[in-house]
Amino acid sequence: MPLVLFFLIFVLLLAIGLPIGVSISMSSVLPWILNSRFPANAPLVIRAMISGVDSFPLLAVPMFVISGVIMARGKISEKLFNMFAFFVGKKTAGLPVAAILTCLFYGAISGSGPATTAAVGSMTIPILVSLNYDKTFVTSMLAVAGGLGVIIPPSIPFIFYGMASGESVGRLFIAGILPGILIGFILSVYAVIYCRNKGEDKEKLIEFTDNLRNKGFFNVFKDSFWALLSPVIILGSIYGGLATPTEAAVISVFYSLFISLFVYKTLKLKDLPSLLIESINSYAPICFILAAAMGFSRVLTYLNAPQIAADIIRSIASSKMSVLIIINILLLFVGMFMDTTPAILILTPILLPIVRSFGVDPIHFGIIMVVNLAVGFVTPPVGVNLFVASSLANIPVIEIARKALPFIIGFLLALVLVTYIPQISLILV
Repeated sequence: MPLVLFFLIFVLLLAIGLPIGVSISMSSVLPWILNSRFPANAPLVIRAMISGVDSFPLLAVPMFVISGVIMARGKISEKLFNMFAFFVGKKTAGLPVAAILTCLFYGAISGSGPATTAAVGSMTIPILVSLNYDKTFVTSMLAVAGGLGVIIPPSIPFIFYGMASGESVGRLFIAGILPGILIGFILSVYAVIYCRNKGEDKEKLIEFTDNLRNKGFFNVFKDSFWALLSPVIILGSIYGGLATPTEAAVISVFYSLFISLFVYKTLKLKDLPSLLIESINSYAPICFILAAAMGFSRVLTYLNAPQIAADIIRSIASSKMSVLIIINILLLFVGMFMDTTPAILILTPILLPIVRSFGVDPIHFGIIMVVNLAVGFVTPPVGVNLFVASSLANIPVIEIARKALPFIIGFLLALVLVTYIPQISLILV
């Protein structure tokens, strides 16, 4: 079966509205249905699907999903926002910057872009709008800043990339720190420029910040301490060699549950069943897509997709710089139509051998790939963060996307820097 026909059928299945997991599964068995002599028959594809999810490192994903749900329901983002607002609230764009910093920090807890947007946005959008910030601007800012959730470690997409590439998840986590901070800085710079040009309601800002400061630094810090400690415990256990990413994910579940139940008392034991149901509803589709992508990758191997893609790219690009430009454009396009998880699992086996042949470090390429696909969270038609933000603020997706354009340009600027300055990703590894 020709590779082009294979992908055309896959795209057609997506276009008619089938769920992506179903589309991937059906495409995986189609070559065998059309040609019974094709090596990847249905039993082989099913075995690949089952063995693909039978993985200890992948247990980190549902654990981080559960931890993120607990943190969101436990109002951890509110504690973080108050801490950052205490310091920068009176400066130009201080509270929008505090919201971005909260996304940056919350990403070190949840590992998910949509979860970061939902948790931080549900709390900060009403606050910022009450202080007379433009609602669409605030919503678009948080939709884009939510993408930091998959770049700052721990990151669920880094776990999938590590599984697909064989690279160390711990090293990927470390490599994502500086790119995440860089993106957060660029987004904050635009927020300052916007607020300086549009103006702010200084009277209300001063009143809000004074009310916060009247509590005193010690009280605000004490209230935020356990939330601030979350990423320290999660990441410190990994980088200190005390736990694997999977074990750290389990630690994060128990830690978030403990502080929400007994320290902040924002959750009750009776809330646990609904928390688990929400977590299962979030992870089950991911798990099915993951399993389907494993079978899909096996079929791509039999169709010789990696070699064909390598030949095509080498025919139109002869240098490392030009190859990275082509791959960045491809990934940005894919991110517009495909979720992060299947995109990583399908494209990593195809693209990684190509960039390796041009001397690109696999860890560096993992950062490039995830930053690219993070842009997809806020680009129509499938930008998940746009829909999450839209549901929070009751603003049409297209209006949020239009207002988010300057933030997206900032994200792309960071992508260029990350792509062509490998040290940003690799200096800490």
